[in-house]
Amino acid sequence: MSPAVSPDDAEITAARAAAIPVLSRAEFLARLTHDHEVVAFAGTHGKTTATSMYLMVAHAAKQKPSWLLGAPVIGLGDNGGYGSHQLVLELDESYGTFADVAPSSLGLLNVEADHLDHYGNLAGVQRAFRELVSRTKRHVVVWYGSTAHDLVKTVNSIVTVGDDPRAMWHIGSVNLELSGSSYALVSDDVKLSINLTVPGFHNVVNSAIVAVTALVNGVPSGAVIEGLSRFSGAPRRYEMHGTIAGGDALVIEDYAHLPSEIRTAITTARGNQGRRVLAVFQPHRVTRTTNLAEEFGTAFEDLDELIVTDIFTSGEPNPDGVTGQVIVDSVLAHSSTPVRYIADRSEAAAYIRTRQSDADVVLVLGAGDIGELATWLTEESDEH
Repeated sequence: MSPAVSPDDAEITAARAAAIPVLSRAEFLARLTHDHEVVAFAGTHGKTTATSMYLMVAHAAKQKPSWLLGAPVIGLGDNGGYGSHQLVLELDESYGTFADVAPSSLGLLNVEADHLDHYGNLAGVQRAFRELVSRTKRHVVVWYGSTAHDLVKTVNSIVTVGDDPRAMWHIGSVNLELSGSSYALVSDDVKLSINLTVPGFHNVVNSAIVAVTALVNGVPSGAVIEGLSRFSGAPRRYEMHGTIAGGDALVIEDYAHLPSEIRTAITTARGNQGRRVLAVFQPHRVTRTTNLAEEFGTAFEDLDELIVTDIFTSGEPNPDGVTGQVIVDSVLAHSSTPVRYIADRSEAAAYIRTRQSDADVVLVLGAGDIGELATWLTEESDEH
């Protein structure tokens, strides 16, 4: 049962009356993983991408793992399925969902302030991830010097990867292009040349953690190289929708809904060429909008223009009538980025069409239903 469903829901009430077990997501996940060999990926962002990458590596190694994650896997079709005793799993931290899961191995991507309505503060988030690490049976792979590494430096089972020479696995010769990236992954006795068809340094980080997680689990290096080269992205993760109807600007959708994710998406979109970037952002959840309002104020600094829509509440109550204007006010207070509030998505799309000649890229950002706007912008119709 999702936390978004009321305990008084008619179906829940009927199930309990009929003595049908009703489980929370955390309880279900604990039961599901109890008798599996779990390879998990966790962090406040990047989980879906990393889990999808690992699945491509596993299939390149002729493994047939079971899998469960938050979005369909391009090349596999569904976001979950049964294959074998091994379970490749995206671990969601919201509402303590992973509180009873004990992975066999863990790729820990990052740990930042999120879901503060549940955890209270950053310390609460960090505590939950520390406990997850303590339950992990074998290796925990982290990026050297990251927020995840800072959290678990004293754990003996930590394996580090990074561009710092002190990392156990080192990356070098990084080449970032608009169409992808490449780098060398090196340890004392192994050197791999990794090629990706997805852009951005964040994907170098994600893939390096995936590669090392696979290697410490005995996956052959050739399968790691092949699987990562096959990875073509995850839905709504820097997904290219094509050019805007009647223009040349490239429309890119990204699930970014936290300040650090937004900065990463903007940096990737601008690239080394300094492309002009216009973004539309739909805040996700009232609690996240208010708790991180100040951080959002500096997240859009490198944009040429920003449009903010109303909040996608995801079912949260909003008794005070908080709107996306909170983000606009914070941007005005903390950065020089031109910004305007257009509550309605269709009106935002109409405005963007009038500004398309001033942009090389239109970024559509958020975890709610803002993705439809990307589709509208690339359609010929002006109905939206």
